[in-house]
Amino acid sequence: MREPEAAEPSTGKFARKFAGHSTTRRGWLYVAAQVILLGALIVLPNRSDWPVADWLRLLSNILFFGGLTLVALAALGLGPSLTPTPVPKETGHLVTAGFYRWVRHPIYSGVLALVVGMTLRSGSWISLVVAAITVAFFNNKAAWEEQQLAARYPSYPAYAERTPRFVPKPGRRA
Repeated sequence: MREPEAAEPSTGKFARKFAGHSTTRRGWLYVAAQVILLGALIVLPNRSDWPVADWLRLLSNILFFGGLTLVALAALGLGPSLTPTPVPKETGHLVTAGFYRWVRHPIYSGVLALVVGMTLRSGSWISLVVAAITVAFFNNKAAWEEQQLAARYPSYPAYAERTPRFVPKPGRRA
């Protein structure tokens, strides 16, 4: 007759399973908040709180379409490691090539560029406030995601030490 198995300690399989659900739930909450913030920027009406000169409209278009392009190319660069949430895939691998050689979160960099582009052309203080909240949100989301990446990939802390979060360092060699 087999002896009954001892209850697993809190760090056992049972605890990890439920901790994973909590992590996944938080990841989806980040996605939902992101959709709300970006949706607000899209639906907020343009105003005339500041003049939108032709040069500013051109700059905003460059940031918007450049950001959109960066999002698409950085997502392709992740390949099978791409996930809709900030939780790394169990089957994924740490990507440090391509745009990830220059910044740790090029998808977020692209989203932030398009947020700035939309805000500049909006002429709206309300959009500016939502954009500032969005920047703070992505900084928080990236910090949480980095904790998940460090737990999943032992080489992540060294990569994070040498690679900026959103904006490449001028003159930095990859």
